[in-house]
Amino acid sequence: MTNDPLSWVTTSQQVAYSCPGFDVVNESVQLPDGTETEFDYVSEPPSVCILPFTPDGDIVCIDEWRQAVSRVNRGIPVGGTEPDDDSLEAAARRELAEETGHEADSLESLVTVEPANGLADSVLHVFVATGCRPTAEQRLDHNESIRVTHWSESDALEAVREGDVRDGRLVLALSYYRLFEAEN
Repeated sequence: MTNDPLSWVTTSQQVAYSCPGFDVVNESVQLPDGTETEFDYVSEPPSVCILPFTPDGDIVCIDEWRQAVSRVNRGIPVGGTEPDDDSLEAAARRELAEETGHEADSLESLVTVEPANGLADSVLHVFVATGCRPTAEQRLDHNESIRVTHWSESDALEAVREGDVRDGRLVLALSYYRLFEAEN
C-alpha cells in the first residue's frame, strides 16, 4: 500500500462480468477525502504489440474488422499473453505468426505502457520485429477477420500525421520507434 495522499483504499472487490479475454471488476473504494464509492474497470492479461518490418523496411500491417467502431482498422499485430508463453518475446513471436503468418529474424523490446489506465489495468509490451518474412499461414482466432498488408514506413508516418490511422497501438509503436531512432 502506498502512502501517497492521492491513494484510494480498496475495501472490497468482485468480478462483475467475465468473458474470454477480460473481466470487468467492481471495487468498493474509499477516496482520499473519506468518501466511499464504487469503481469498475476492465482487467486483462498483459498484451504484446509488434511493429514488424520486412527485410526491405516495409511495415507488416493488418487490416481488421473492429466491431466496437464498426469499421476496418489498419493496425499491427497485438494480442494477450497466454499461459503457455515462456516469455513476452515468445508471446510476441506467437502473435506475429498467428495474425500475419510472418516470422522475424530479430525482436527487440521497445517500450511498455499502460494505454488506458483510467478504465483498464492493461499493460502493453511493444516490440520491434525486423527481417519479417511470410513463413506460414495465419492461425486466426475464431473472432478475427484480418487481411495482411505491407506499408512503407513513410506512408505509415504520413497517415499518422494526417490522422488517417486511428489504431492507437500502431500510432504509439511507430511514434516511439521514430522517437528512439531520432535519439540514436
